[in-house]
Parts: sequence; structure tokens; C-alpha cells
Amino acid sequence: MKIAIYGASGYQGRLVLAEATRRGLEVVLVGRDAGRLRRAAAVTGLTGADVRPAAVGDHQALVAAFRAADAVVNCAGPFTPTGAAVVRAAIGAGRPYVDTSGEQLYLKRIFDDFGAEAAAAGVTVVPAATDGCVPLDLVAALLAGRLGPLESITSVHLIAGGGTPSRGSLRSLIGSADAVGTGGLQYVDGGWRAGGAARSASITVTPGSAAVPLAGFPLPEVVTIPRHVKVRRVTGLVEAALVARLAVPMDPAVVAGLPEGPAEDDRRAQRFTYVADAVAVDGREGRAVVEGHDTYGTTAVIAVESARRLAAAPAEPGVRAPAQAFDPAGFLAFLAPYGIRWTAG
Repeated sequence: MKIAIYGASGYQGRLVLAEATRRGLEVVLVGRDAGRLRRAAAVTGLTGADVRPAAVGDHQALVAAFRAADAVVNCAGPFTPTGAAVVRAAIGAGRPYVDTSGEQLYLKRIFDDFGAEAAAAGVTVVPAATDGCVPLDLVAALLAGRLGPLESITSVHLIAGGGTPSRGSLRSLIGSADAVGTGGLQYVDGGWRAGGAARSASITVTPGSAAVPLAGFPLPEVVTIPRHVKVRRVTGLVEAALVARLAVPMDPAVVAGLPEGPAEDDRRAQRFTYVADAVAVDGREGRAVVEGHDTYGTTAVIAVESARRLAAAPAEPGVRAPAQAFDPAGFLAFLAPYGIRWTAG
């Protein structure tokens, strides 16, 4: 099996490249700079790598590169200005597509603009194959299966450590500054509402632990969960302290001078806790908790496995949420050896 990695020379792209190689998958390195792609291949220990230079604006070159593989992983953020062109090329090549975007408005655009086109072409598109969106979308499906129709789901991200985010992540945040400032989209009564007060002021993850203040944030699973769960409201929240830090404008020139991404030791020391709190229409409550470490490394594992599964056993064509494309319990079980723990009750 062969996976095309667009943006393979970037920080997240190199992690995806390393994970695909570790899994014994063949790779096609795609991006605008052939020299950078070859250096990324050399660092990964690949000799004679299949390198396909293709600028994001060159549709025919992208289609040709993607046809050389069985599936496509797009790691080239920020995704809002360029991601749609890569999705369109994957559809044109007839290859399943996943990406590592966490940009909420971009994700909504892919569902809105490419659903019919992907379905007609027989191609499955699963955006936001990331450390947060995939596990939370999957556990939301499990909670809904137990509780039935839901009044609400509140998704919460808590992350400790990890060093400085990658330059790509920071540039995505700069491009999403307006959405971050308003708290992102909420799903309410079949539609989308920008901003609005957070429905939870704080969260206590374990009995006796300190309550963590929260604020609204444009999380990607707010867009995916309503695609398959009957729910009246979906909201995304993160630590209020993080939102306050992100409220300070970032200078793109300063970002350009930062390290490309966190050091490996910082990544591996990072810990994350993701929570999905559900309330059924009859008042019953359920909570799912996902815990792990290394958001970038976990994203690489999830993106590669998502692409591999779509290539091996195609899901229903169209733009799909993770729980529509993959068996929730089965995919979560796959993640256990990678240090991902989860509970749903």
C-alpha cells in the first residue's frame, strides 16, 4: 500500500512520513519544494524516495501525484487558504483523503462544498484526522448509542506541556483569529451559531481535583459530531487561560523566527485530556474521557491509520465524520498500544 503525503517536508508532515514508514507503508512525498522533500526523505532514512513536486495551485500535477498512491494525507497547514485545492485534487485522482487540520471553519467548508462532489466520484474524504477530533467524535457516537437522542454534547480539550506549538499551528491560529475571538461555532437546533457564552464555566475531570475554568473555542468535532449524532446542541471549550493567551495578537514575523515545532522530549512529556459530556433529552448524563500524550505524534498515528483503513476498506463515499467512516470501538482499540486511554459511561 502506498500513501501520498502532501506537505511531507513540514513539521507534522515529517511525523506522518516517519509513522507511515514505521508501519511498512510505501510513500509518495508531495509538495512544492523538491529539495525539501528529498531532505525529509533522507532524514527518515528513505533512499530513492518517490518525490513528486506539485504546487497547491497546480491541479493537474497534484492529481498525477495522488494517482501514484492509494490514499492521500494532507499535512500542509494553514488549511483555510489551501486545503480545498488539495481535497479537489484527491477527488480528481479518485483517492481517499484525510488531513491533519484542526481549523473549524475550514472543516465546515469541506463538508459544505465537497460532499456531493466526493460522493459522485466515489471518494471518501475524512478531514481533521487528528488527536482530538477523531477520538472525541468516536466516543460521542458511543455515548449517543447508550443514551439515545441528546440534548447536548460539550467537548473539552485540556493540554499540559508540550513546548511551543509548531509554526504551522501558530499560523493556523493567526488565520483563525476571528473564530478564536468569538469562541467558534456552536451547533444549535440544526444550524450553526457563531460565538455565544460557554455553557460550562468550569470542569472537574476527577473527583477532588481542582475545577478548571473554561471558555468557548472553535474545536473541529463541533462540526463532525452533528453529522451522525441526533443532538440539539454541540459546544467546544478549552481552558480559559489558553484563550486569554491566544487573545494577544501574534506577529507573523515573530512566528517565522520560532523553532519549527516542539522538541521530541517536549512532545513526549505533553499530556492531554479530552472530555465529552453528554446530556440525553430525558436528563440522563454520560461522560467520555480520552487521555494520552504527544498531540503531534498521536495525530500522525491517527492520520496514517485513517488513510490506511480507507485504502484497504473504502467507507461510504462523500465527506464523512470519523464515526461515519470507521467503527468507533475498533478504532479506539487500535489506539490503545499508542498510550491512548478512554472511558465512556
